[in-house]
Amino acid sequence: MDEFNVDEFETNFWKGADDRSGWDDLEPGKVLESRPVTITLEMIQRYARSIGDLNPLYFDEEYAKKSRYGGLISPPSIHALFLFACTGHDHFMRTPGTVNMGQNWFLQRPVRPGDTISLEARCLDKVIRKGNIFAIHDNVFRNQDGDVVCSGRGWTMRPY
Repeated sequence: MDEFNVDEFETNFWKGADDRSGWDDLEPGKVLESRPVTITLEMIQRYARSIGDLNPLYFDEEYAKKSRYGGLISPPSIHALFLFACTGHDHFMRTPGTVNMGQNWFLQRPVRPGDTISLEARCLDKVIRKGNIFAIHDNVFRNQDGDVVCSGRGWTMRPY
């Protein structure tokens, strides 16, 4: 998969829905296809504005340089954007009807403008409980140096 281009980001999550991985297609342990995403200052600031977080660490270079981070960083929750930016429209997380049932994220280091983020994602297990079907998944985001910036595990309830 080619590197992410913000102008090519598909926002219609119903597009190609019939081509997405269904319950029977999810193979626990298999690393899913993804693509690297180079994070721009514009992406960081658009994301921060969209969540209503106007922290000067994301907007004011001089302020950020004097902080413990030594420069501009992104909001920690930007990894949610990475999950969709690093995956194609056919990724199982984008299946219409999928419900996020919970997640735990561990942030190791800030993401900065110019970082190239890659994703290693996999379905860890498939579970049936009380007639509902769930996927347990694991995601590890790394920067261009191979350093883990964020990792997490989540549960999604899957459509039939």
